[in-house]
Amino acid sequence: MKQFITTGIILSRTDFGEADRIITLITPDHGKLRVLARGVRKVKSKLAGGIELFSVSHITYLPGKGEIGTLVSTRLEKHYGNIAKDIERTMLGYELIKQLNKATEDEPEAAYFDILRQAFEALDDPAIGMDIIQAWFAAQILRQAGHTPNLQTDTAGQKLEATQRYDFSFDDMTFTRHPEGNFGADDIKFLRLLFSPNEPKVLTKITNVNNLTKHSMPLVNLMKKQYIR
Repeated sequence: MKQFITTGIILSRTDFGEADRIITLITPDHGKLRVLARGVRKVKSKLAGGIELFSVSHITYLPGKGEIGTLVSTRLEKHYGNIAKDIERTMLGYELIKQLNKATEDEPEAAYFDILRQAFEALDDPAIGMDIIQAWFAAQILRQAGHTPNLQTDTAGQKLEATQRYDFSFDDMTFTRHPEGNFGADDIKFLRLLFSPNEPKVLTKITNVNNLTKHSMPLVNLMKKQYIR
């Protein structure tokens, strides 16, 4: 039977039998995989070192007759060790994995692998705030699922203007003019960057980024709650 080689990020690990585990991975070229890692819980297992959480690994596997294949070999490409040194970043890492696993229940595209890898890189960097990472991750999941808000024109079809204030219409995923609206030019500029295919580190260069992130998070979270099940 033909073996396949790919790169993967662990989404979940479930103990099976006395020494095995069923591993769920997201990959850039084979979608989401479930493979059986035989004997991986044994002390001398050669597979264990290549399937760490918060890591990117090269794996070789045999596809199964059903939905579960067999893991043949593993090699660690990169381990984001700083994440596990901070309990809050560790917990956020688990939460992002959970969210992505849920968002990719159907056949996932390669971009989801990149989103999670970039999230790990950001979590591994203590200089990048966790609020920024959370907001970026939610925006990228929405963007990939086809739910990017209209950040160019308002509900009347008019170009968003720097001198105006806006509220947000979830029905249209568009801003609507309001003289005492919650959002101004800086918020909209920030959201444009947030929903762009940039890495989280780019956002740290924005003036007043922490306040802009906190102000935008409720809006982004409501979008995610409405459209990402």
